[in-house]
Amino acid sequence: MEGSVQAPNARLTFGASALSGLLMACAFPPFGVWPLALVALLPLLWIWSRATIWRAAWSGFVFGIICFGVVLSWTWYFGAVAILPLIAAQALYIAAVGAAIAAIRRLGVASPLIVAAAWALGEYLRGTWPLGGLAWGEVGTAFSPIAPARGLAGWAGALGVTFVVVLFQALLLELILNASRRGVAGAGGEGSGAHRSQAHRIHLAIAALLVLIFLAAGLNPPKTRSIGDLKIAAIQGNDLNRRLTSDEVYNEVLTEKHLQLARQLKGNFDLIIFPESALMSDPEADPLLRSKIVEIGRRHNAFVLINAINREQDGAIYNTNRLYAGDGSLVANYSKTHLVPFGEYVPWRSELSFISAIEQVPEDFTAGQNNASNSGVLNLDGKKIGNLICFESVFPELARRQVRGGAHALIVSTNNRSYRRSANSAQHVQSSQMRAAETGRALVQASISGISAIIDPLGHIEKRTELFKPAILEANVPLRAGETPYVKHGPLIVKVSVLILVAAVAFGFLRRRLQTMPSGGDSSE
Repeated sequence: MEGSVQAPNARLTFGASALSGLLMACAFPPFGVWPLALVALLPLLWIWSRATIWRAAWSGFVFGIICFGVVLSWTWYFGAVAILPLIAAQALYIAAVGAAIAAIRRLGVASPLIVAAAWALGEYLRGTWPLGGLAWGEVGTAFSPIAPARGLAGWAGALGVTFVVVLFQALLLELILNASRRGVAGAGGEGSGAHRSQAHRIHLAIAALLVLIFLAAGLNPPKTRSIGDLKIAAIQGNDLNRRLTSDEVYNEVLTEKHLQLARQLKGNFDLIIFPESALMSDPEADPLLRSKIVEIGRRHNAFVLINAINREQDGAIYNTNRLYAGDGSLVANYSKTHLVPFGEYVPWRSELSFISAIEQVPEDFTAGQNNASNSGVLNLDGKKIGNLICFESVFPELARRQVRGGAHALIVSTNNRSYRRSANSAQHVQSSQMRAAETGRALVQASISGISAIIDPLGHIEKRTELFKPAILEANVPLRAGETPYVKHGPLIVKVSVLILVAAVAFGFLRRRLQTMPSGGDSSE
């Protein structure tokens, strides 16, 4: 279709792409104007509807730089050496999506379904590769504040929400431009205008029908079965919005702040949670601290979940959650399986030794094994709880795996204090809302400095704390059994997206081949 449509000039390309990126960024915290995400992509998709492959890639990269530059601005706390490569890497995925859409369009095939499929697949790959990916700033997660989007996540995951939001905007753009695009020939052929117009209406009708089906699914979230509740207390004790002094580290001030809050608890609980990094030493290596943790559990007849830097005798270091029973026994450990690259370990450390900033990560953690003994599912006298450590909660498959392993609720133990009062914590809670909605499980986000939250099985926030304000978050958390369609089938939208793109490419090549074949009526044989 691009043969007779003038491509936008460089200035217009940059302006439209930057506008799209800014609008999308404003849909996320700290601004949180989620309705913007319903129209934010229109300028970028308009550029993509007529750009060359190179210009589509460039415009996608500009979008990504602006959008992720705002959304991931909290990485600035680790310096330019962290934020610049990270944002550029994220932007390259959007560039690849634009290039793919333009390449398929050069084959004479264009549809809102192709746009949605390419974006969803790009988002999936961004969240899985390289180094495990970064599933942050997904279009679908911007809609965590609204119930229909969370309801749809229970059927198709947050990635399914991304697919339908992009599909909606691509369809809207097609409708806006429909008059000017009628009669424009596909790349490389003329054919019947009436036939093309009919085909155009058919694929728009299919796209519109899919949007309506997705909307209906979102308004009717999948149900899970209630099997009781769990009385929890999450301790949020850090009120220091700064780096700790050497004296504070030596005196383990964060440990004492959390223990002081725990002494205010009254009555019995099923589970008391000390978040990630709330304790500055490992109770298994510190008998005095262990005795204090055990005493808290006995006083409240509760299991106690703590987090520790676990140094094994072989020299390996793990980020480990430990569960103590009310009688003081250590009943379970879970070591984090998805570590933060350049945060908990440095890939290619020797090759990157010339970068002084990597000295901020002086030693490398070891990832826990993904096996039955480190499943992350904790058994509290028959009440099974999945637990994720910090960054792990932004990866849907990890929560899904724990629910498939029997978890009746989820806990996210996190330390976001390094990001101060940035939007990181609010964005993190949004991801947890989607994990709750996807799995049909209540989720407790226990943060050392906030935001801590109680999220119901439909992804709605029931309670939340403020940043850097000591608090005890108490709640009766509902326990659920049964699998949502997303838990049962996983991210089917990825397979659907691949199928759409493969079919589009195959159709484009087939049509091109048919158009170049000699007419049978001209043959003299």
